[in-house]
Amino acid sequence: MYLMPLPFLLGTLAGLFSLALLMSGIYIVWSWYVGALVATGWLVSGIAMLVWSAFGRSLVLLFYPRGDDEPKSTRSPNAKDVRAADGARLHVESEGSAQKPTIILTHGWALDSTAWYYVRKHLSARYRLILWDLPGLGLSAQPSDGRYSVERLAEDLVRVIDEAGDKPVTLVGHSIGGMMILTLCRLRPDLLRKKVNGIVLVDTTHTWPLNTVIASGFLKLLRWPVLEPLVLLTIVLSPLVWLMNLQSYVNGTSHIVNRISSLSRGVTRGQLDFAARYNLKDKPSVLAKGLRAVLRWREDETPRTISVPTRIIAGDADRITKPEAGAQMRDLVPNADLVMISPAGHVGLLEEGKNIATQ
Repeated sequence: MYLMPLPFLLGTLAGLFSLALLMSGIYIVWSWYVGALVATGWLVSGIAMLVWSAFGRSLVLLFYPRGDDEPKSTRSPNAKDVRAADGARLHVESEGSAQKPTIILTHGWALDSTAWYYVRKHLSARYRLILWDLPGLGLSAQPSDGRYSVERLAEDLVRVIDEAGDKPVTLVGHSIGGMMILTLCRLRPDLLRKKVNGIVLVDTTHTWPLNTVIASGFLKLLRWPVLEPLVLLTIVLSPLVWLMNLQSYVNGTSHIVNRISSLSRGVTRGQLDFAARYNLKDKPSVLAKGLRAVLRWREDETPRTISVPTRIIAGDADRITKPEAGAQMRDLVPNADLVMISPAGHVGLLEEGKNIATQ
């Protein structure tokens, strides 16, 4: 889940380290075999590197407890394709009777709609849930021209709202999903009250994301000399980056990065592995384009214009969008409250999904 500058940088470093670890292990063992290296210590070191490269994931996961209900990639049989404004295919699922109150769930970047596993499990009996995969993620196709912006994603959300029928809906957005909702409020204020009766913003911000991440000043300095070039390289070298992500997943460094950047101390073994698997499901080029779009986004004035009840949910251990961002939005939105979830990182919907569903 390498969206936002911090996990993107850490994930890139983990991928490079993973590739170097594997290649070094192969080189050392081969050199010992052909006699270029004779000391037994070299052989032991090379074998240790190869063992870590092949089994590190299992070793890392041993440090985390098993959960009673680990997340699964659940899909609804009631699914359809909706056409985005540019004609691209959007995968949309629904659960529950159309007579029940409708909630539209919009996931964050570097995830897909299966990330709502706990939320859908605890809400589907009482609500009609509409879930969708953002363009290029999950089962949705990329935009026809391959270009991404939060404004275009907000327009795609309008298409999903149109599919919900005539009854009012509540919008729930996690991370970039919340950013899309804020942009929607600016672009389509006519939908508020008329179609949208409430908003829930989960682990999101209203301002430039580099203002609300930990190590904000340092990451701002890195934007142009490091981050932006890395984004372009990731787009160009997407297949190689995916192979690096694969090795990072196998050796467990991907799990370490996800734990440090996106999850809290309360994460279970299955939740951590579920989060790390998204690094294999997503195309690095798509993730990089999304990051580039996020780095060009802000809606500083929009919260003051929101005219529907708004609930803001923040994780107490969120490092990607600090909980202070939620408090700032609570003070700006006319009719808003703030719920703090603990312990929870940026992907609290995986760690504390039941808790979030009851809010």
